[in-house]
Amino acid sequence: MFFANLPALRLGEKLYAIIDFMSRCAYTFALLALSAAGVGRSQELAEKYKPVADRLIDAALADTEGYQRLEYLCYRIGNRLSGSESLQRAIAWSVEQMKAAGLSNVRVIPTKVPHWVRGAESARMVAPLDKPLHMLGLGMSIGTPAGGITADIVAVSTFDELTALGADKVKGKIVVYNYAFQGYGSARGYRSSGASRAAALGAVGVLVRSATPLAMQIPHTGAMEYDEQQPKIPAAAVSPEDAAMLQRLYLDGVPVKVHLEMSARMEPDADSGDVIGEIPGKTHPEEVVVIGGHIDSWDVGQGAQDDGASIIACLQALALMHKLGLQPARTLRVAFWVNEENGGRGGEAYRAFVGDNLKNQVAALEMDGGAETPRGFGASVDEASQGLLKQVARLLDRVGAGEITGGGGGEDIAPLMRDGVPCLSERTVGTHYFDWHHTEADTLDKVNPDDFRKNVAALAVMSYALADMPQRLTASRMGRGGRGQ
Repeated sequence: MFFANLPALRLGEKLYAIIDFMSRCAYTFALLALSAAGVGRSQELAEKYKPVADRLIDAALADTEGYQRLEYLCYRIGNRLSGSESLQRAIAWSVEQMKAAGLSNVRVIPTKVPHWVRGAESARMVAPLDKPLHMLGLGMSIGTPAGGITADIVAVSTFDELTALGADKVKGKIVVYNYAFQGYGSARGYRSSGASRAAALGAVGVLVRSATPLAMQIPHTGAMEYDEQQPKIPAAAVSPEDAAMLQRLYLDGVPVKVHLEMSARMEPDADSGDVIGEIPGKTHPEEVVVIGGHIDSWDVGQGAQDDGASIIACLQALALMHKLGLQPARTLRVAFWVNEENGGRGGEAYRAFVGDNLKNQVAALEMDGGAETPRGFGASVDEASQGLLKQVARLLDRVGAGEITGGGGGEDIAPLMRDGVPCLSERTVGTHYFDWHHTEADTLDKVNPDDFRKNVAALAVMSYALADMPQRLTASRMGRGGRGQ
């Protein structure tokens, strides 16, 4: 069909058309050849690492030391809010554990962290009846004046409803946000900026429905931020049931009055730091793959799923490599980042530690989604790199972690991602993660030992391959400049 149309063209046009057609064919054949070669290399990659992967998986599934470490962190140290004495004890203990695991170059990267203190707090409905509310103050909130505040409420489901009420109806009131959970990203917006949005209309405080799909009268805390252009007002989370009750009464036209008392305060920034340890690379020690999670937690529960299980799983992945005598070509580093929950200063301190040596940062892998059954990894890399990762992930099918998707990242590795470092995040089924997220219920019993061991296996195999395979990943354009999830 192509050449049949040529007689209608002049001679020069015919020659140009033929040359253009042949060039396109050559380009297509070249792409096919490169694709075939890439598949071949990827298949070779999977075959190359199968013996190592099997050894690591076998060791991880039989391991008990990792869960024992997590038990100590949860039961003997407990929750670890930035600026707290318990966080500093956890940091010192982590240094000891990394050294005991046989890691090299164990050190603390110092940084200052915000020091928010919760203090005594309570909330109760005082009209139409006297009833305590299930509440937790939001991290970084100011406190109330001594003796608390008592005010009528207005209740809304969305920011649009708040705007529609206007300042005349909001001024002097406590705003209740009853936004039903449809995903953490959208629910977090009400927790983060709800206070300032309400303060702009004259509110004196806010109560935010907890960001959770589960309603069991459990409040969930989390960080909030103030708009410096607006007055600062106290903010707390309440259980989904309490938020629904308050809004229903308000919509029924019943005058509702709430008393809120919080003694939260900010102390001067405290000394703290990230903890890192390494398995030095055998042939390219200057090139680094880093895996980790955040060592800090909120001041409720034990920080078991968020994020104790993650940091211990990452440490145990390297500990098992050391026990098996495995040394990848590149340096494999584990990092326990600090202050992820209410500031992100640990991630920034680590980026400053890396400095101008970005070209040797081969990949960064963050785990911050709990240790339920692993699914695989999200990766902010280009298509060719995803192909490589999918071949490695095939080695993890036996523990259910063979899935590779886009969109890997995290708060702690966001500074690296912004500067073009290929970033990954470990993914789990996440069935119950937001049931206990940022609550008193985030305790060790929520971490299933078998699931924990599967996560160790997934991290060990993927991180070893990243640190040893000859190919380097390429960050996707979407990944560059993004923030964590």
